[in-house]
Amino acid sequence: MATVQNTQNTASQALLDAMNTRNKSSGNSVDEAQDRFMTLLVTQMKNQDPLNPMDNAQVTSQMAQLSTVTGIDKLNKTLESLISNVQAGQSYQASSMIGHNVLTPGYSVLNTGSGGFFGVELPVGADKLTVAIKDAGGNVIRTLNLGSQDAGATPFSWDGFKNDGSIADSGNYSFEVEATIGNNKVLASGLTYAQVVSISNTAEGIKLNLNNLSSVSTSDVKEIF
Repeated sequence: MATVQNTQNTASQALLDAMNTRNKSSGNSVDEAQDRFMTLLVTQMKNQDPLNPMDNAQVTSQMAQLSTVTGIDKLNKTLESLISNVQAGQSYQASSMIGHNVLTPGYSVLNTGSGGFFGVELPVGADKLTVAIKDAGGNVIRTLNLGSQDAGATPFSWDGFKNDGSIADSGNYSFEVEATIGNNKVLASGLTYAQVVSISNTAEGIKLNLNNLSSVSTSDVKEIF
């Protein structure tokens, strides 16, 4: 009589192979994987060595493996559905920001003909805050002395005038920020002022599309107007 001596691990390996195959092919369901596993387990028990049969612990262990693998698969599906629902909710919430202006990390300021808006973020505040407005060539055309400022994100405006009193042409400008406490420089970050024109649901999350042709995450928004 032919015996099968090394069948104890067959179902376990077959289970892993079946589930791996399922992951590679979306056409196979969890129920199909369970059916294949049970068929393999029954076949294993029918062909086991009668002098060295599987004990209850072996059967229970292999059944537990099936339960664990299928349970993880169902949990993954539940999480995917939950994430999808959360993203949908975030999309609806973000859509309310369309038409609003926001401050986000950046160092550009748009002169609409009568100046423009920008912002500065200070982690620890400063005794003195200076902003240098630059043209496309990198030349400083206006220096703004903004005095003492508290920590946090603060919006500012530029009236559109140059240091010599003339009016700057409309268009995009850049700016640099310098903050000091006493004689020591402290960290300061620029904030760009722009309008939200649309939103996108991407693999990286919800993105706000701004009228300066950039896209930012909702977590990048420092202030909404």
